[in-house]
Amino acid sequence: MIGSSSSSDRNAQGQSALRWIALALVLTGAGSCDRDIPAQPKPARPVATPGNSDTEAGKNTAAVDDAPSNAVAEITTAAAPPDDSPPIDPVFVDVAEEAGINAVLFCGGVDKDHILESTGSGAGMIDYDGDGLLDIYLVNGWQLEENPSAVKTRGKNVLYHNLGGGRFEDVTDKAGVGDEGWGCGVCAGDFDNDGFVDLYVTNFGPNKLYRNRGDGTFEEVAERAGVADPGWGAGSAFFDADGDGDLDLYVANYIDCTLDEVLAAERTNTWRGKVKTMPGPFGMRGGRDKFFRNNGDGTFADATDEAGMTDIAESYGLGVLASDLDNDGDVDVFVTNDSNPNFLYRNDGNGKFTEMGSWSGAGLSGAGGAQAFMGIDAGDLDGDGLQDIFITTFAQDTSTLFRNRGKLLFDDITTTQNLRAYTYDQLSWGCGFFDMDQDGDLDLMSVNGHIYPQVDEDPSLAESYAQQQTLLRMDGGKYTDVSNSAGPGLKLRVSGRGLAFGDYDDDGDLDMLITAIDSRPLLLRNDTPAVGNWLKVRLLNTKGAPAINARALLTVGGVTQLRELRSGSTYESQNAFDLHFGTGRHEQIDRLEIIWPDGKRTEQTGIKPKQLLTIRQPST
Repeated sequence: MIGSSSSSDRNAQGQSALRWIALALVLTGAGSCDRDIPAQPKPARPVATPGNSDTEAGKNTAAVDDAPSNAVAEITTAAAPPDDSPPIDPVFVDVAEEAGINAVLFCGGVDKDHILESTGSGAGMIDYDGDGLLDIYLVNGWQLEENPSAVKTRGKNVLYHNLGGGRFEDVTDKAGVGDEGWGCGVCAGDFDNDGFVDLYVTNFGPNKLYRNRGDGTFEEVAERAGVADPGWGAGSAFFDADGDGDLDLYVANYIDCTLDEVLAAERTNTWRGKVKTMPGPFGMRGGRDKFFRNNGDGTFADATDEAGMTDIAESYGLGVLASDLDNDGDVDVFVTNDSNPNFLYRNDGNGKFTEMGSWSGAGLSGAGGAQAFMGIDAGDLDGDGLQDIFITTFAQDTSTLFRNRGKLLFDDITTTQNLRAYTYDQLSWGCGFFDMDQDGDLDLMSVNGHIYPQVDEDPSLAESYAQQQTLLRMDGGKYTDVSNSAGPGLKLRVSGRGLAFGDYDDDGDLDMLITAIDSRPLLLRNDTPAVGNWLKVRLLNTKGAPAINARALLTVGGVTQLRELRSGSTYESQNAFDLHFGTGRHEQIDRLEIIWPDGKRTEQTGIKPKQLLTIRQPST
């Protein structure tokens, strides 16, 4: 997040300089860039072949078109209704209060003098006790006094157990997950292969690792496991980097500072020449991201340098996406950096990585500038079997949509999708692709909220601290902003941060959990009239835990949709692990193929929609 005096000043002071820094890094080979990768060519775009069961050394195979594909204005989507069917307005209703979700999530003082007081915290939708119902985990920060600045309240993380019937119960103390550190984010995964979902919580200060005992309680083991990273943690994700069957861990670190510096901070910047605001991140030392390799015995080793993931630039990391972005059978890592080029770590297939963000086209915007990149999600918008990327950014700038062309090359298609009109004025954080109306294509949600309360003091800025959230519906290959017609829940104005998707009420559509600064969260129940049918897929590994980075390819009406089961992403948050598909008006699913983390494939045919389908990974 850039706190300079104006949008033009930001570009002059930050983006121009960073373009030269990025160019210098590329030319010198710094940052482990592969100098043999051409910067300009546009190779043929791989086309997904879900029916091909052939594999080579665990790598998924794909056919290739004869000609390259350029960015287009419209996206060819999956199973949308016929053109003569008018779109149905979505309906989201905030039910947090009636559901019993009432914890206030603190983040500093009222005036927000230091950047730590602005970044907020995330949340997770997880089934921690295996009863089939989604529970909610909220990460909490601290509340500060003003004049003089001092710690007023140490907020405690909260775990809500889903009782069914739309009600939740606070079981934080019973479960043993009520950390009182200054909390930031959460991701989930079974790190010790015992079949139970564990939680990793990033903090301003030592992070926490909650080992699930399987009896409704957790044991905090971060120090013993070697992952109590003492920095300012932000996004994180579990994934199997080296194919050994154990989940490794990547942690993005934002800024290197102390609590004393936070308490002594003053507002010394000027936003758009109008109001005094907090400084940062420029002028502050960035934190260094960490990669921890799982030893297979309940402990981890810091393998950041060995894996080729050294954050030499100290680039203000915020978001982490662990995903197989090039369909080669291993998991790559994309890191969003605030006001610096993004990292894209290509997995070289042996647990080592090559950083190629600048080469990929997704390290900077299409205009060549480093944006204030924050939240991130990936989804296959156009049905080509390649996952495209959406990243949120600061106010007076546009969030960015990158189309995946294959071989880890991306095009910025933000302008052709008219996203500038929808995202320029907002300051955006958590984001995600989801099919809100079951029509078979991916809609897009973006959580908004300013970091400067002072923008409310000057009406000429035409900005606000609390903001409406942005909901974009995919209509005929282009996104349409439907935020104002999406029910009372989307009309609420908060300074939002984290976002998690999940079907907490088990009615077949995806609901949303949104965290907000110094406020209780929003639990937005999806009451949208369904355009089509749905299918939920629960993928379990051989231990009975979520099969992280398994992919499901569902074919209905001759069109294939892709979903990937991931740990982390959005912004400091964790989505539910069940994969959700809208199937349009089709009453039967042609084919469902699962690509497991070890490269094996299984398939089913003749599946009926409107059910939860649980599939376990074959043991041999």
